[in-house]
This record gives sequence, C-alpha cells and structure tokens, in this order.
Amino acid sequence: MNKTFSLLFLLKKNKQKANGTVPLYARITIDGIPKEISCKRTIQPELWDNKLQRLTGRTQEVKSMNNYLKTFEQEIYDAHHMAMKDKKPVTSAVVKSKVTGTDQAKYMIVPIFKEHNRKMWALVPDEYAEGTAERYDTSLKHTESFILWKYKVTDMNIADIDYEFVTEFEFYLKSEKSCCHNTAVKYVKNFQKIINICLKNEWIIRDPFLKYEAKVREVERDYLTLIELRTIYQKKFVSERLTLVRDIFVFSCYTGLAYIDVKQLSPEHISLGIDGIKWIFKNRQKTDGPSNIPMLPIANEIVDRYSNNPKCINENRVLPILSNQKMNSYLKEIADVCGVNKDLTFHVARHTFATTVTLSNGVPIESVSKMLGHKNLKSTQVYARVLDIKVSADMQVLRNKLQEIMNSEDGKVLLSYTG
Repeated sequence: MNKTFSLLFLLKKNKQKANGTVPLYARITIDGIPKEISCKRTIQPELWDNKLQRLTGRTQEVKSMNNYLKTFEQEIYDAHHMAMKDKKPVTSAVVKSKVTGTDQAKYMIVPIFKEHNRKMWALVPDEYAEGTAERYDTSLKHTESFILWKYKVTDMNIADIDYEFVTEFEFYLKSEKSCCHNTAVKYVKNFQKIINICLKNEWIIRDPFLKYEAKVREVERDYLTLIELRTIYQKKFVSERLTLVRDIFVFSCYTGLAYIDVKQLSPEHISLGIDGIKWIFKNRQKTDGPSNIPMLPIANEIVDRYSNNPKCINENRVLPILSNQKMNSYLKEIADVCGVNKDLTFHVARHTFATTVTLSNGVPIESVSKMLGHKNLKSTQVYARVLDIKVSADMQVLRNKLQEIMNSEDGKVLLSYTG
C-alpha cells in the first residue's frame, strides 16, 4: 500500500514562450518520488493562483482553462485508482504512463529487452564486444520462448515478473534448452539487467531478483601443458591456413591476449618498455583496463613473421587474424593433427598463458593479473591453478631446507627438543 499520493500543478517559467505564456505541468508524487506530465497548455503566469491551483479571472478563456484542469486532474486520480485496482506496485511512473497512454507498450518485457539490445549493438565495438551483444540477443530469444512455453502468451507486463518467473526461467533453460548450470545462470543474469533498467526507471518498485541467489560454479578450464604447447608450436603443417591459425594461437599463449584484443592489436600498441625490450601496451576490449605485457621471444618471432603480410599492412594490424568462429574450427583440426585430446579454443590460449607459461614458472599472481588486464586478483584466480609439478617443485625446496636443518648442529638440537 502506498503511503503518500499528491498532485500539484506548476508553471515552467524557465520555458516561457515569446508571447509571455508559460507551459503548465502536473506533478504526481507517490512515496516521495515525483513524475511530471505536460498539461499541453500555456497560460499567462500573472493569472495563476498557486494556492488555489487555478487561474484567476472571470473571462471565458479563464473558465475554459479551469474546467480543462479540473478534467485533467480527474484523469490523474482515475489513473491512480486504476493502478491500485491492478493490485500491482503503484508508482508515479505507472500513473503517468496510464495518463499518457504509454503503459501498454512501454512496460512490456519484449519491447524493453529489444530496445536495450538495439542500443547495445549501436555501441559495438566502442563499448561492447560483438559477442556480448550476440549473447543478449540469444538471451532475448530464450526469454520469449520461455514466456510462450510457461504462460502461453508472446509477451508480459514487467509488473507481472516475480520470483517464481525468475526461478522457472532458470529451470526452463536447464530442462528444455539443455543449458548447463553456468550458462543458464548467465542468461538469467542477462535478463536481470533488463529488470534493473525497469527498477531504475521506476517502472516497477519490486525487485523479483531480491531472493535469487544462483551463482556461477567454478569449472575446470582447459589449458595446454608445456609439452602440448611445444608440440603444437613445432608442428609442420602442409596447410598455410593451419600454420597461420597455429601461430596466432601460440602468440596468445605467450601474451595472454583474448581473441578480440589480438584482432585489434596494431603496431602502435607495441613499443619499448622500461627494461628496453618490446612490450604490448593496450587496453582490453572487455574491461577497458590496461594490459601491459613484456613480449617473450616466441611472441616477438611470430610478430616479425607477419610484419610484411599484405593484410597486416593494409589494415594496420600486427597479425592477419581470422574470425573467431573460423579460428576455433581450425584449432580443433590442429588439436586432432597434433594428438592433443582437448577442446581447443582460442580462450584456451589465455588460460595457458596464466597457468603454464607464467604461474607454473614462478611469476607472481599479482604480475599475471596486471598482464591479463584484470582489475582484481579474484578475476585472475579463475584462470590460475596450482599445478602438480609446481607443488612438487615447491615441496622439494622445503625438503632441501628441512634436510639442511637436520644436518646442522642447531637443527639436531631443535629436532631432539621438539621430538
């Protein structure tokens, strides 16, 4: 139940017309949140009585305007009453939409979702990656099919979205669309962004996600061992196409760059660092955070190999990269040829850089995080894992230290005392 409702007419004196008249607006306030509606009328400001909320005077024009305001005022009260009868959360935005006649179109799920996606695509690639926009399109399709499956309609009012809708949507994605847990949760989270837009615009006041607690589960991410990486790097391919894809993949293994960042990499992103060797200085497409990476010899070698490539020269790019879809398709072929029994994708290269190339060779996680362009260590820990070989090496260091203590006079005394 709403605690407060008020209606006030006011003049917009800052929008005065050339003839001296000013626009008249109605301000609706519900629970302290105001919304203004144009009365589509202008008046002489000296005729307005703010206390009476009417024009003063006896002319026919004044009487006609006051009658209009009375009718308009009643329309607002009727809209408020209708909103309350709907037994849905009543906000000033909801009442305004009923008065202006926009409530039926503006507050349906599908149009709001489509408008969000349209704006997202308009900002590709400056603010969003193409893959992100595609995922939201897929999420919209899943939302539409779920509404039809569950409610037998093609669209729903956002006021009808509740906790049951959210949990049933997740169930539908897992059962009917065969999505794994993490994929289902991500689609639901995409939908949550649309709900957050509605909340911020005050189209709804109840958050259906308030008690939703599903989280993405940590999964084992594929990466290449040093032997597998070496096998792929040293493999001689008859096909130039596979050689190119292999080279770009290995380059990512030794730089940690994601597909889109390799695609965008230009010669201007490579320059000498503070140590006098070549570094990559580039902001990540995904987070816009800086990713500064000293280039290892193999990465330098691959860049030099394609320095005179016509496509690289014409497009001002470091490597002549193919589409992500083609890259991943060819990588599966490369895995078969090289006997690597793993689902080889371009993102495996980023995992390999974090795990095999850096962390397992003693590079601190803080340094790895900075090179990956992460804003916090938590993001890096998703890629990072402590390998058995690293555990073995660390424990061997401990064994050596313990052996030194046991062989020393002080150590013998200490072991004798503690034993």
